[in-house]
Amino acid sequence: SKSHLLHLIFRPTVATSGAGSAGATSSFPSGSMGQQYGSNLSSSQPHASSQRLGWNGNTSVNGSEQYEPQECTETDYLLPNKLYGESQLRRSIREKHERAATESICSMMLQILVPFLLAGLGTISAGMLLEIVQNWDVFQEITEIFILVPAVLGMKGNLEMTLASRLSTAVNAGKMESAREKWMLIVGNLSLKQLQATVLGLLASLMATVLGWMAEGKMPLNHGVLLCSASVSTAFVASLLQGILMVGVIMGSKRMGINPDNVATPMAASFGDLITLALLAGFSQWFYSLLKHYSYVLYVVDLLFLCLIPVWIIVASKHPATEVLLRTGWEPIVTAMVISSIGGLILDKTVSDPNLAGIIVYAPVINGIGGNLVSIQSSRISTNLHMNYPPGEVPESREGCFSPCRTFIGSGANHRSAQILLFLVIPGQLIFLHAIHLIKGGHTLPSPLFTVFFLSASLIQVFSLLCIADCMIHCLWRRHKDPDSYSIPYLTALGDLLGTGLLSLAFVSLWCIGDLGRV
Repeated sequence: SKSHLLHLIFRPTVATSGAGSAGATSSFPSGSMGQQYGSNLSSSQPHASSQRLGWNGNTSVNGSEQYEPQECTETDYLLPNKLYGESQLRRSIREKHERAATESICSMMLQILVPFLLAGLGTISAGMLLEIVQNWDVFQEITEIFILVPAVLGMKGNLEMTLASRLSTAVNAGKMESAREKWMLIVGNLSLKQLQATVLGLLASLMATVLGWMAEGKMPLNHGVLLCSASVSTAFVASLLQGILMVGVIMGSKRMGINPDNVATPMAASFGDLITLALLAGFSQWFYSLLKHYSYVLYVVDLLFLCLIPVWIIVASKHPATEVLLRTGWEPIVTAMVISSIGGLILDKTVSDPNLAGIIVYAPVINGIGGNLVSIQSSRISTNLHMNYPPGEVPESREGCFSPCRTFIGSGANHRSAQILLFLVIPGQLIFLHAIHLIKGGHTLPSPLFTVFFLSASLIQVFSLLCIADCMIHCLWRRHKDPDSYSIPYLTALGDLLGTGLLSLAFVSLWCIGDLGRV
């Protein structure tokens, strides 16, 4: 009969699945047409009612894990992690994550290598530019600008790389599929970043003023005003330009099927150093030309940026995650700025010695490369924790005492990435060393002793940073703090301090033994 035929067509089968279990089928008893059709719809999406996604991507059956709204905390970095069901879209996202988990060494190397080389070219360009501008009037008259250099360049670790890490984690966790949520997230994060850039620029100038006064015993007021205007203007404009570029890189990586964790953070720094340093030099020289007759312009500029602070606070508070960071995200970036300023003081004192002036070209290179490499590892570890462990829980292998061997020895994806990143240091720095000497004319080559000292300093720096990153990120996660917002500022600032300190030590050692650094 017609009803019997419809019953045969719409008779549903329900798949019951569990971890490692095979599917089984069962038939519903005959009933009304609406009941059969409704049952068939629910069976086509079996996860929607009876299964939930857990922290590690597994499902809990019969609603044993329920989603309940709760207040945002620091670890609720973007969106709630617990999802209601697994639609076809969610299923495709989960399959992409499984493929990412088995990422081959070759694909990982290729994805890291290109942005790593681009970032290296950016740091080389920044070093060459710094060698040129150090002879400008403003740099000769107000030497405290050299203290600003690592702090302002370090803001890419405090702000751009942190933004890149947060958005990369969001993309990998499938939390930027909704257009509305995606744009709320992007606008909220960019507004937060502009607020942080303004405040950090102001604090960096105050730190440079204090350190310069402590070192020299005096600091004219107009020099302090110039430092403030140049620092805030540079931080604001550079942060805006690089933030927009970063969003484009992450969205492009998502469309091309590339893991943003491998490319976003180094791309954030590829030409970030060059852009930031060019802006700092340009603003400093312009304000210096206005200082004698139009000094009120500097005060107007400072007042303008300060008046924009309430606007950024209002916009950033619209999204729950950025609203949390408004209250809790200041500790790492302010601490990192102080650490970078200490590195800047070392650079200022080293550059002031004519025998060690050559360090100015290499400081952005060693600092930038170390920060770029450790930011990749930090972003990857953070994504792994967000996707597989609830806040407060870490892998069993990370619960005991820390050992550097655990960072590099093992077969996990993070072990492989740490090995690759450490392996890239020596060949990468050799390429960058020769590129610097070719750009400077190509008439001389780095001396063997200088090459050994420079590579040793770089290798010690990156090895130390990767070990610190492994320990720091798991400690932050265990304490319910989001590594995407906390780890990279600390790591890049430590990279600046370690890189500048080790490079200064290498130059002093070469000077003591009479090596000129070239042949």
